[in-house]
Amino acid sequence: MHSFLIKYCVAFFFILGLKCFAQETVVPKLDPNAPDFKFETELIDFGKVAYDANGLREFKFTNTGRAPLIITNVVGECGCTSTSIDGKPGWPTEPILPGKKGVIKIKYDTKRIGVFEKSITVSSNARFANKKIKIKGEILAQKS
Repeated sequence: MHSFLIKYCVAFFFILGLKCFAQETVVPKLDPNAPDFKFETELIDFGKVAYDANGLREFKFTNTGRAPLIITNVVGECGCTSTSIDGKPGWPTEPILPGKKGVIKIKYDTKRIGVFEKSITVSSNARFANKKIKIKGEILAQKS
């Protein structure tokens, strides 16, 4: 009986101790007045593209929030996806007012033969700070 009571007390204090070390999940409150994106499409399918063809595409979006949207950076998943067009950012550098539209330009290196699927991360002051958009397609082999 004495051994049972000791085991019971040890188990009780062990469980009580776990509660002390448990981490509380903090859910950030979303600002209902924050800017937000609404893309016409979050995936652009290039389809089948000829080798060394034009790899430039545009993601069109609207600021559906209640505050100006400021895009701070746009980054491709790898070096094959460029977000800089002619040495300039491929995204708006001025704030996009609520209800207004904007365009993010990306360029895929069409000298890389084969199927591809890549993500582009858009960083901004939107409700969700990092937004992923995607491209996919297939670059056909060069005809000889």
